[in-house]
Amino acid sequence: MSPADALGRRSEGTIAPVVSARVVPVALHYESRGPGDAPPLLLLHGLGCSSHDWGAQLAAFSPRYRVIAPDLRDHGRSPRGRGRPTIGAMAGDVAALLAGLDVPPAHVMGLSSGGCVALALAVDHPSRVRSLTLVNAFAARPPAGMRELAQLVASLALLAFAPKRVFAAHVARGLFPRPDQRGLYHTAVERFAANSRRTYLESLAALGSFDVRHRLTEVRCPTLVVAGADDTTVPLVAKTLLHRTMPRADLIIIPDSGHATPYDQPWRFHKVLRAFLDAH
Repeated sequence: MSPADALGRRSEGTIAPVVSARVVPVALHYESRGPGDAPPLLLLHGLGCSSHDWGAQLAAFSPRYRVIAPDLRDHGRSPRGRGRPTIGAMAGDVAALLAGLDVPPAHVMGLSSGGCVALALAVDHPSRVRSLTLVNAFAARPPAGMRELAQLVASLALLAFAPKRVFAAHVARGLFPRPDQRGLYHTAVERFAANSRRTYLESLAALGSFDVRHRLTEVRCPTLVVAGADDTTVPLVAKTLLHRTMPRADLIIIPDSGHATPYDQPWRFHKVLRAFLDAH
């Protein structure tokens, strides 16, 4: 254990990936805090975000866990990698990171698209996952109705033609619409505007082609499905599918929360996650 780990300080770095014949994982940048010999807790961020967004969770959980927060490929300080990204390739990156860090099976928590990566990790690399927490995630993108299609077309038009900050403000308003969330809104605008248009387009394409519904029964680790009661991005039916299909899944709905549950209801979310981790 390093002196920094023993004191629970933040550390960061990259791990050189293991190259396979089929997929070349990206060497992810990551941040870590907590004792080196503590159980690992892996945090996977959503689309347009990075490890910077886990500050509250790093502080809350590092006294008892080795918290590891990577930047997924083409986000934050991680490189893009070869070809178009897929959710499976992103999960492979994470598996390579955990192997490079030589940690035991991790408690894995993912938000939104990060939850999809977490789910793919549990399906394709089950030996790396001790427990799974999926926050406002899905096994396959739910079919869109007319309202959802209109919203998607509007978002893509802004992404393609408007200044990036206009698109970022549009996304942030959907996540943090209330007056008391202005601080979260402004932070989200800065985070989203820092990404390239290509990052969003390719990540949206990866999410659109993601579908592991036929493999959900393979996930045998304890699983917590967390749903924001007011989430308008991923419908509740997509989360209840996870709960009904996965053999060891529990579902908790967080009131007064939208899509970004760890940020808009951190106290409630931390309480729920601590109880789940303590049980497993």
